[in-house]
Amino acid sequence: MDATVDRSYEKLIQNLDDLVGHYRQLLDLARKEKQFLIDAQSDRIIEINAQKEIVLQKIKLADSLRFKHAKELCEKIKADSENPRLLEIAQKLHGPKGDQLRNFHSTLELVIKRIIEINRDNEALAQKALNTLHGTMDNIKETLTGKKTYEKKGNYRSGPES
Repeated sequence: MDATVDRSYEKLIQNLDDLVGHYRQLLDLARKEKQFLIDAQSDRIIEINAQKEIVLQKIKLADSLRFKHAKELCEKIKADSENPRLLEIAQKLHGPKGDQLRNFHSTLELVIKRIIEINRDNEALAQKALNTLHGTMDNIKETLTGKKTYEKKGNYRSGPES
């Protein structure tokens, strides 16, 4: 392999390492968010969401760089540069370089899968909290407005507000 392929490969590896770090940071934030949802710490949930937005922006930037570096490497190794795929690049690069790309691919796949699972759990927790809050609000509203009922003698009687 020539030096230009090695440089492109190193750029891609560095980018993938950064990307994995960002996804792990997002996973950690999702775990913290889950605990704050369980503990009903709304101020901390807001902080975590702001941090998640920052990490997601970093991921978007790193992913666009990953695409650029992968495309560049694909052009040099004569792979599909329009749709650069890590596993395809790994097949073209035999030996330890291919293995390293496969490891990054599986690591990213595993971390992203775990983030999705925790986000589903977080969504379910948030939905339960909203349903509970909605039920509580309905009970308060019902208590304040009262129930209009008639007594046996035909007299009108107001609810709890009187």
